[in-house]
Amino acid sequence: MALRFGIEEEYFVVDPVSRAVVPRAAAVVRRAGGTLGDRASTELIAFLAEAKTSPCDDLDKLTEQIHAMRAAMAAAAEAEGVRLAATGTPVLGELVPPPIAAGGRYADSLATYRALDDEQCIASCHVHVEMPDLDHAVRVSNHLRPWLPTLLALAANSPYWAGRDTGHVCWRVMAWARWPVAGPPPFFRSTAHYEELVAVLLGCGALMDAGTIFWDVRPSARFPTLEVRLGDVALTADEAALFAALVRGLAQAALGDVEAGRPAPDPAPEMLRAAYWLAARYGLAGDGVDVCTGRPARFADLARAMMARAAPALRDNGDLARVRAGLRSLLTRGTGADRQRAAYRDRERFSDVVDAALLRP
Repeated sequence: MALRFGIEEEYFVVDPVSRAVVPRAAAVVRRAGGTLGDRASTELIAFLAEAKTSPCDDLDKLTEQIHAMRAAMAAAAEAEGVRLAATGTPVLGELVPPPIAAGGRYADSLATYRALDDEQCIASCHVHVEMPDLDHAVRVSNHLRPWLPTLLALAANSPYWAGRDTGHVCWRVMAWARWPVAGPPPFFRSTAHYEELVAVLLGCGALMDAGTIFWDVRPSARFPTLEVRLGDVALTADEAALFAALVRGLAQAALGDVEAGRPAPDPAPEMLRAAYWLAARYGLAGDGVDVCTGRPARFADLARAMMARAAPALRDNGDLARVRAGLRSLLTRGTGADRQRAAYRDRERFSDVVDAALLRP
């Protein structure tokens, strides 16, 4: 049986003339709410607008929702005299310190995390996959850990930051890594271990609440899902759907392993950290490392291995042909980061990069 899934996406609000980010997200979200209701929302930074799908059991339905959601957000932005760009980091603009959105929770975040909030101009894609309960979510998280660097390389869409090339394909994850509870999650020996660790982090003040558990895979604090939150926002709606389908396939395969009692691999944290940096630096076309063996491996080959691992679940869901074709396209045409750089190379204008990433009504 296919697991229900959905996504949340963040977009940068940009000026249509300068293409720099502007703090107009609240106005865009208010207008988009007429179509999307509470599926449109603000984020910590006033440059960012967020939208989310409803839960779906079918990839076609999810893809339709993502297209419709992006179109509604784009139309709302145009009505407010701005545009929305799907890049993981802001290509142009004055960023530090950014304007913090209104609201008590955002004020609490600034009071707690101080300068960490100053560089949180990042836009991501979060995939939610329905889980039977917390115990299954925690155990599936363990099984997903080895694939996280490869997923990161596949979703990379943030090479630029405020008018400069960072030299990385995913600068967003570099900015994000400084938070006290972020990056790949630990290996959890049990659900009790997970709950004890969260209680310690809450008790010592490293977390404001359960909503600030920012590991790249976490049981959701709001929904009965496991949330995979390491991807940059995708350049296109179809790539967002591809990423979500692959994540669901991996989670479904992992759920089968959990129910069969198969142990999860436990790569060392230092190996995962190194693999994350390699993925963020070089991306899908670059050299990485197999975190389970410690041997060098091309991320393209790791992506094919990941695809093979998810293939039975993808086949069961009816998604295999589409996801295979999508992966082939990324390997041939490049990721969002590669295509951002291609847009810049034509005329060496950052405005062209922003234009290539704009959402269309």
